[in-house]
Amino acid sequence: MKIELICTGDEVLTGATVNTNFSHISQALGDAGLEVIWGTTVGDDRETLLAAFQLASKRADAVIVNGGLGPTVDDLSQEIAAKAAGVELVFDETWFKRMEEYFHKRSRVMPPSNRKQAMLPAGSECIDNPIGTACGFAVDIGKARFFFTPGVPREMKRMLAEQVIPRLLQRSGRPGASILKRFHSFGIGESRADGMLADVEAMAEDGSCKLGFRAHYPQLETKLNVRGRDMDEVRRRLAPVEAEVRKRLGNFVVAEDDAKLEGVILDAMLAGGHTLAVAEMFTGGALAARIAPLPGAEKVFQRGVVARSLEQLRDAVAMSADSAAAEVSPAFAGQIATTLRESARTTHALAVLIELDEGEDRIEFGGTICVAIANAAGTTTRRARMLGGREWIRLGAVELGLDCLRRQLQGLPVEERIDFEKV
Repeated sequence: MKIELICTGDEVLTGATVNTNFSHISQALGDAGLEVIWGTTVGDDRETLLAAFQLASKRADAVIVNGGLGPTVDDLSQEIAAKAAGVELVFDETWFKRMEEYFHKRSRVMPPSNRKQAMLPAGSECIDNPIGTACGFAVDIGKARFFFTPGVPREMKRMLAEQVIPRLLQRSGRPGASILKRFHSFGIGESRADGMLADVEAMAEDGSCKLGFRAHYPQLETKLNVRGRDMDEVRRRLAPVEAEVRKRLGNFVVAEDDAKLEGVILDAMLAGGHTLAVAEMFTGGALAARIAPLPGAEKVFQRGVVARSLEQLRDAVAMSADSAAAEVSPAFAGQIATTLRESARTTHALAVLIELDEGEDRIEFGGTICVAIANAAGTTTRRARMLGGREWIRLGAVELGLDCLRRQLQGLPVEERIDFEKV
């Protein structure tokens, strides 16, 4: 089945708004085993929008249109869809009442302009939007089935997952059940992971497993999409492949499926009754920001210290004046972590120190990262060298620090070399 995505809006066309919706829709379809053949971006113009719909209706089997379902004058999707399908716009009383309830629950009066959102092409299928007022709908234009989705990301994502993708799978004739298994890893690059997992697809019968990767530094997502007649068959086919991927990627797997590295750390600390303080430099507080906002983190996260220089960091954790000279080294990081743990009265303290090489204004330069974790058993340290721009090193340092803490909590080797290190 050939699928086209059409994203609408002047703000998207001009680049004023980054089109993350296209990326999400395309990836979600790919994860479901559906292939996007064309992608089109169109402004809020009746002529060009109509031309885009007509072209897509001739070359695609299914089209997802994103945006243009709002109440304002530049939201044109319903109007142009009706024109392209050769039908009239009709008032949907049921959806109008849903909108009235939506505003009533929020103690608001619905503006008259919202009535426009209940005008749908005659004969179209309403696609539910449980968290917004933009009514999704599906209608045939030419040989293609068009699915119209709201531009608000959280509304679009839910509608896509619950309403649109199941309909597309049914139209494509694909097996009725599938599972997307995801592994999130840190420390191995895409090419290395591809080599490590080269033959795992063959472990699932009938070619029912598809292996894929999505690199988003500093992590790598490894995806297994498995299909079958029903969920029992899918789980049976997935089991040996899943176990083999987990075995081969080993200690580099930081989380699975919807879990995240920081969530894995928090769960481990909650389970162990641990508390945490962090000290960081050059990261802008990114370490604390990954853990502190999580639900339940108030029982674990006790203190965050952010400083620009080693001297400021030493003062902030109240390190004694007779301590060793400030330098980015495993020993000094260990002292910072130990002192912070004592002053914060936590079970664990994590320190991440970064020193950029001379000439840090260049695009490519190096950085030394020293990580230390202090707990009742003592201090564990890690030193790494990375090359890249400032942001590359900052992101790598944050991830390295969190991963070292994960490994320490799980009893894994903290010193295991990663692909991003440079000698």
